[in-house]
Amino acid sequence: MTTRRIGSIEVTRIEESHGPGFPPNFLLPDWDPAVLDEHKDWLSPHYYDLEAGKMVSSIHSWLIRTGSHNILIDTCCGNHKNRPDFPRFHMRDTPYLDRLKAAGVAPEEVDFVMCTHLHVDHVGWNTHLVDGKWLPTFPNAKYVFSQVERDYWDPSRNPDLNDSAKRIFEDSLAPVLDAGLAQTVQMTDQLGDNLLIEPAPGHAPGHVIFRLLDGGDEGVFIGDVMHHPIQVYRPEWSSGFDTDPRLAEVSRRRVLEHCADCNARMFPAHFGAPHIGRVRRKAAGYRFEFDHGDGA
Repeated sequence: MTTRRIGSIEVTRIEESHGPGFPPNFLLPDWDPAVLDEHKDWLSPHYYDLEAGKMVSSIHSWLIRTGSHNILIDTCCGNHKNRPDFPRFHMRDTPYLDRLKAAGVAPEEVDFVMCTHLHVDHVGWNTHLVDGKWLPTFPNAKYVFSQVERDYWDPSRNPDLNDSAKRIFEDSLAPVLDAGLAQTVQMTDQLGDNLLIEPAPGHAPGHVIFRLLDGGDEGVFIGDVMHHPIQVYRPEWSSGFDTDPRLAEVSRRRVLEHCADCNARMFPAHFGAPHIGRVRRKAAGYRFEFDHGDGA
């Protein structure tokens, strides 16, 4: 179980799944196979599975314990969700909640659920199935996401959504809204517990990042600003899932610059093990320094 500290605040990775994910040219349409030779010293096996010909992907939450609150950032895919358009995410049955409990936090003890955005693999555990009904998994939590994101993915406010997006809203967001547990915020806000929210649109219209600051240290929870560490080296490569690829690139470059200038530890949502690192400048670009654990 990956745990790091930002100042005095403990951050723990709660895994849902980890392994080969999408083919590289599906995840990153601008993919150039030459990067396999250029970066072979680190890409395989932790970030690219040569045998499968797929990127290694992790789907996880970040659990933040501040001393005052238990905060969960993003909630993966969830169990028993009907996702016919996403075979990797369809009707899962994982011990995610057991892993959360093993980290020392029961669902009832989560105070805040922070959603960087509202895509299928970031909101699934917002709810769980109880006697055939979707109910909030974290009944005592406030679920925090940007107003822009909430409006975009609500079928009653955006009739152009496809059936897949409507299904995600209905089983993973509507029950939270109906229970009065949602807290929408603007894309720039201070949330308390040393957390700042900042806009990082492009992957999704209301995508945000969370910055955790304590004792002169900083962690940046980037959601899907980047899906894979190769994007540190090729920030011009946007994901095939980005709603606005060029705006996503602008957000990515801004996050890379900030992390490099502030020596901030980056907590991505999908990087393979060790999942965490720092951005360093090199020549005209950046490199990723993987954090294998230093007790910090």
